[in-house]
Amino acid sequence: MHKLILAVLATGVFAQQPAGIHISSADIRATIDNAPEGRVSDQQIRHIDAGGHNVGVGVVQRPPATSLSAIQHHNQTEVYYVVSGRGTLVTGGVLSGGRRLDPEGAVVRTLTGPSSVGGIAGGESREIGPGDMVIIPADSPHGFSEITETITYIVVRVDPEQLVELK
Repeated sequence: MHKLILAVLATGVFAQQPAGIHISSADIRATIDNAPEGRVSDQQIRHIDAGGHNVGVGVVQRPPATSLSAIQHHNQTEVYYVVSGRGTLVTGGVLSGGRRLDPEGAVVRTLTGPSSVGGIAGGESREIGPGDMVIIPADSPHGFSEITETITYIVVRVDPEQLVELK
């Protein structure tokens, strides 16, 4: 019996989750500094198994824009923390003209999980800027109708079905 227990422990079947994952301010700053200028950049820093669900942390940077396009993540909740810049974020309503993203594509596999893109009919608009946080529940269409200055935000993605690749 003791040999069986030792064998199970050696395989890691009962290994505990790490007590915490540290992402330093230097890692976040380097990710922001390495974002390409003048286009949308969504870079995942870490995506871990958090014990029954996955959690990812990344940085998104968006240049100034005035047209609304939206995305709807079918399984993931997102939390934004705005580091710099300003924009008008639209959330809720109904995704209009929706088109599913390729389930085998890099965006779905490494960032968002199953998602659709399109426009938004209805929804709530709010201006967001440095220090603001927004929680966007799964299945809620969201997008920026206007970005007045390049906006950079940290995004935390909660992946309850563990569909996105770990990093």
